[in-house]
Amino acid sequence: MNPLILLAQAPAADLTPLWVIVGYLALLICLGVFSARFFRGTSADFFVASRSIGPFMLLMSIFGTTMTGFALVGSSAETYESGIGVYGLMASWSGLIHSACFFLVGIKLWAFGKKYGYVTQCQYFTARFDSPGLGYMLFPILVVLIIPYLLVGLIASGSAITGLTGPVGPNDGYFPQTFAATDGAIPKYLSHAVIAAVVLVYVFLGGVRSTAWANTFQTIVFMATGVITITLVAKALGGPVEATKAVLEKAPEGLAREGKISHLKFLSYAFIPLSVGMFPHLFQHWLTAKSAKSFRLSVVAHPVFIMIVWVPCVMIGVWATAATMPNGAPMTFANANQVLPKMVNVLVHSPWITGILMAGILAAIMSSLDSQFMCLSTMFTNDVVVRAAGENRFSDRQLLWLGRGFVIFIVGLTYALSLIKLPVNVFDLGVWCFSGFGGLFPLVFAAVYWKRATKAGVITSLLLSASVWGGLLYYDLQIYKKDTSHPHGDMLIGGMMPVAVIFATCVVTLVVVSLASQPPQRATIDKFFPEKR
Repeated sequence: MNPLILLAQAPAADLTPLWVIVGYLALLICLGVFSARFFRGTSADFFVASRSIGPFMLLMSIFGTTMTGFALVGSSAETYESGIGVYGLMASWSGLIHSACFFLVGIKLWAFGKKYGYVTQCQYFTARFDSPGLGYMLFPILVVLIIPYLLVGLIASGSAITGLTGPVGPNDGYFPQTFAATDGAIPKYLSHAVIAAVVLVYVFLGGVRSTAWANTFQTIVFMATGVITITLVAKALGGPVEATKAVLEKAPEGLAREGKISHLKFLSYAFIPLSVGMFPHLFQHWLTAKSAKSFRLSVVAHPVFIMIVWVPCVMIGVWATAATMPNGAPMTFANANQVLPKMVNVLVHSPWITGILMAGILAAIMSSLDSQFMCLSTMFTNDVVVRAAGENRFSDRQLLWLGRGFVIFIVGLTYALSLIKLPVNVFDLGVWCFSGFGGLFPLVFAAVYWKRATKAGVITSLLLSASVWGGLLYYDLQIYKKDTSHPHGDMLIGGMMPVAVIFATCVVTLVVVSLASQPPQRATIDKFFPEKR
């Protein structure tokens, strides 16, 4: 259906937020077309941008990739429910640990990728442990972990548009005649399709290069959104000092909710940010760097950028505990995810700001979605087709079109999966995705720094850790089926997050089996740990 026909069916005054979103998506497509002019027409440029991305764009693309809609909507929701300690729980750990991973792991992997031509994690692990079988085992595990992450992004994007155009109070949504089944809201099947199509256009045209350009733009958008939002909300509440005083007087628990975050839970959350070390889409972005010096800005500025995004949203979550409606009644929320949009809609009451907020949420979501589409295409092309057919089977141009073809396939598959009604909340499954990647971090750290790590140790550790992850997830699903109020994705084991158990399993198995098995061949050690002269 023609979007212009849809827009013509609703009152012009109501359409301002939707026009902002349409303009934002149009700008993304234009940026994709423009960035494609710099595309060099090779598979190396499509998969790793010819390893030519400089410091600023590397910072923006990496930061945009690691941020999701949860950084905007979820942080306010969690703060409203658990107190200001959420900032330390998530943002502080992430800022410090992400930068440490970029410095300790990212630069090393970039160097190996540039020296030996790797474009995927499977290629690196296969060569590092001289085991083709390891690559075949790692590939499906990475795919299983990242597909729910993809669904989180697409469904969140669609839900944002559907929620924006849906009914408010007694009034129908924007398009009551066209979409009567959804009370006038744009249905999710259409909003999912629009978001998927926009991402497909610029990823198809320029691969990782266009993704880096788009992520740079999207990162600027959602960072600016956070600053604008907190400024206007704070002004509506009489300023940040008055807003905080109101919390201290009316709802002091908004600053510290006793028992919500235990010491063990706080400490075990440190394992979740380690997931960036095993994210296949982040691995691919690392390989795009022009030089090792390009990482400097990312290592230094990443924690600052996290603060810029998280502080506004966390403070809005705190202030929401004492905020009131215009009639003086306490502000209430049907669910915590409504905290940020409702605070903006009620207190600021500007359709333009509502549109900007929605565009910022979409920017945070789509800046991860495009990188995940791209990395899956890269893995399917290089780790499945090329490996099965042989490295010399395809020309460079054929590899390029294989990659583009798989982008279309993966976007289409993700769209189809997003239409299936899941038995649990897919957003909560995102926590399990991070737990899986974070639990496998010891594998990449050992590969980079421990000469004695062996093929047997890594394979055993990989399979056992993945099994533990699957078993814990299954157990959590069973609990959720019996009690749907159970906070899915927040299961604790001995007071700790499941990621701590998966991480410990990975470390112990890796060390014990490696020490009990034959050391790696000398040629492999010399290749990845050359003696410094």
